[in-house]
Amino acid sequence: MVWLTVLLMLCFFALMIGVGIYCRKHATDVNGFVLGGRSVGPWLTAFAFGTSYFSAVIFVGYAGQFGWNFGMASTWIGLGNAFLGSMLAWNVLGRRTRIMTQHLDTKTMPDFFQKRYHSKGLKIVASFIVFVFLVPYTASLYNGLSSLFAIVFDVPYWVVIAIMAVLTGVYVIYGGYMATAINDFIQGIIMLAGIVVVVGVVLSEQGGLSAAMAALSAQSAKMPAGGELSGAYVSFLGPDPLALLFVVLLTSLGTWGLPQMVGKFYSISDEKAIQKGTIISTVFAIIVAGGCYFLGSFGRLFAGSEHIQYKSDGSILYDSIVPAMLRELPAFVIAIVIVLVLAASMSTLSSLVLTSSSTLTLDVIVPAMKKKTSDKGQIFIMRIFIVFFILVSAVLAIMKDSLNLTFIAQMMGVSWGALAGAFLAPFLYGLYWKKTTRASVYVSYLFAVTVTIVQLLVSFGMLTFSEGILSYLFASSIRSGVLSMAGGLVLVPIVSLFTRKEPQEDIEAMFSCYEITVTVNVKRKERLDGES
Repeated sequence: MVWLTVLLMLCFFALMIGVGIYCRKHATDVNGFVLGGRSVGPWLTAFAFGTSYFSAVIFVGYAGQFGWNFGMASTWIGLGNAFLGSMLAWNVLGRRTRIMTQHLDTKTMPDFFQKRYHSKGLKIVASFIVFVFLVPYTASLYNGLSSLFAIVFDVPYWVVIAIMAVLTGVYVIYGGYMATAINDFIQGIIMLAGIVVVVGVVLSEQGGLSAAMAALSAQSAKMPAGGELSGAYVSFLGPDPLALLFVVLLTSLGTWGLPQMVGKFYSISDEKAIQKGTIISTVFAIIVAGGCYFLGSFGRLFAGSEHIQYKSDGSILYDSIVPAMLRELPAFVIAIVIVLVLAASMSTLSSLVLTSSSTLTLDVIVPAMKKKTSDKGQIFIMRIFIVFFILVSAVLAIMKDSLNLTFIAQMMGVSWGALAGAFLAPFLYGLYWKKTTRASVYVSYLFAVTVTIVQLLVSFGMLTFSEGILSYLFASSIRSGVLSMAGGLVLVPIVSLFTRKEPQEDIEAMFSCYEITVTVNVKRKERLDGES
């Protein structure tokens, strides 16, 4: 098993680095390094979107956690990711994002806020939010890797993190966005093939789908009132439909406000590519996300496994569920899983560090410099910050694991909701509604950050709510994350109605990019009798 896994990993790593070196020619200027020259085709963009979306956190953590809690109904999360988080996101955001960001010549989300709302302050605050919450989110990508690698290798966790971090850094530094996109495509193919193989083999080991479903139906869910609900884990909506809905909303709608996800639309080549990319991205999400959650839904069949771990308080360690399911599989399947998880993690890591470094460089560092910086100088600074962000994320992941730092774990948990809550509404309304105001964007930022801080205080036991709606919403970072997004979507239009609008002529100039006039010459055919 070991030699086969090592062989596959070496081939995978060599290919990733080779692509990075090959793509150096595309990273000679800022536009090429950050956006691939805005000429990336539908396949590369769709796979880049999907692989940035689904990391090892999905395969190991979320699949195990939500599969355990909701059973077969957790598959709805994968379908929500496919149709709401991918298909609808492409349809609603894809075309308008590409057109307006190209029209305004913006390369990052904070830069878009500055030029769309004529406010340097909005850009600075957005950059700060990205830095504070994207770094711990990046650190979360390493979650679950140790338990998977322990199946094959007896190596310290920090070694696994170091290998993944260094190799990702090499190809991103060399080739920028284009190297990331091509490698995302390769990694996406590995993810597609891997999840199909793993689901098929796991079900086969359980006697087939029917036998696995029958065994799962025998599991009874504990109800809040103290009773039990038989067959809950194979029911249509699972034992807790409302909790399931919150998970679907956060993991699906949240992508609309994440800088590393929306940024994929900046670089796509044309509108025809967006149409193809929508289909490709949706199919990718159905297979990968749907397959991951479908696999995780059978986690309770392994409840008696000696490899499932528990925390000191007696609760189950969700990251140990999926590895426990895979331990007895054939060697070639485990080797595929290891490469699959590496591919998922490295693709998301590359997207996050490129987003973080470009945001900090282009929106904070370069504007603050007195002398004008050349493209080569800006790329050099971005490469330095790519190393910095990868190093920081790796150190945070190691510290969280070795020192059991609760604060880092909590920051990871709330990062998605904080970013999506702050940016979703201002970005969406900014693309569609001319009357969106600068003040409303500040309100969206403030609301999301406030909700996040409250959630952290609750998580640490420094703040409590009596029974009621607030107690329910802040019981988990998933619910507070949905609150953060929903609050922005409501507050931005309300505040915009009562605050100063942007100059009408400037707004009309911005939105003129959507108005394309086509002139067609029509020839009128003469009738035979000479009448026109």
